[in-house]
Amino acid sequence: MNRTIAGVTQPRILVTRPLPPGSLAPLASAPVHIDQWEHDVPMPREELLQRAAQADGILATLVDRIDQALLDVAPRLRAVANYAVGYDNVDVPACTRHGVLVSNTPGVLAETTADMAWALILAGARRIPEGVEYIRGGRWTTWGPMTLLGTDVHHRTLGIVGMGEIGWQVARRASGFDMRVLYASRTRRPDREAEAHLEYVPFQTLLAEADFVTLHVSLTPETRHLIGGPELARMKPTAYLVNTARGPVVDQHALYEACRDGVIAGAALDVTDPEPMRADDPLLSLPNVTVVPHVASATAATRLKMGTTAAENLAAFFTGRRPPTPVNPEVLDSGGA
Repeated sequence: MNRTIAGVTQPRILVTRPLPPGSLAPLASAPVHIDQWEHDVPMPREELLQRAAQADGILATLVDRIDQALLDVAPRLRAVANYAVGYDNVDVPACTRHGVLVSNTPGVLAETTADMAWALILAGARRIPEGVEYIRGGRWTTWGPMTLLGTDVHHRTLGIVGMGEIGWQVARRASGFDMRVLYASRTRRPDREAEAHLEYVPFQTLLAEADFVTLHVSLTPETRHLIGGPELARMKPTAYLVNTARGPVVDQHALYEACRDGVIAGAALDVTDPEPMRADDPLLSLPNVTVVPHVASATAATRLKMGTTAAENLAAFFTGRRPPTPVNPEVLDSGGA
């Protein structure tokens, strides 16, 4: 039940995971009661539904499904703050129909995620994980002119799929490598083309010409399996695929076959389908595939900023102010919340 102080009922905010210390500071002065899941594993679905039934607001993570089933048992719910830029875990149209505001954390993790995309590009091109295993396996017995030959990154062609904030930060970093930069995106950005010498090209052209293809699109029905067998076959046999977007953007079975059979040179993934990836997934058996556990935004500063942004969205909403980053602002504009 909600707590009452001096006859005023406090909205109840469900926080579904422990967050970096200080994340909830914006809520400290708001008249709300925090109900926080204290375990560093996802809240079981039944527990989430049970607690959501008493919640006025939810600070959710990308593993929490905020869907029609949850909305049906949460009549008090008025706001959901997603601890992520993407919100494919949230049924936004259903929330809008129920008058529930959805917010996210854009503009917070773009540079940090771009850094990780570059780490993966370089790790694949220079075969860094293979080198680590080479030493651990006791195979480094001498220097050799043919040992673990990789590919240059400088003066090559980078293909960016999706020119949002993360894609833009990846593009900016490419200038230090004197790369030709192609991009394919739902919206053309002439301003960014002029600033960073980008070339806007059709998606199929990008696949055929890029030495490194890096994915920065949201997960939607249109982008699910955006990269499958035909797309991989169109890439150069010397090209690498990098995914820091969402796992289902790539058909992983097709990717396994392409990396196994030399259709492309290799891949580096921060996201997988499903997550977490099983330890016996066939992709992990391939030396030319690098996988890390969805940690592109995982720096202390960025994860804290994500938390304070999500908390500020809720604090603003429950104190009568406009949240800074609404996903469905029509809920606010219509007065439905």
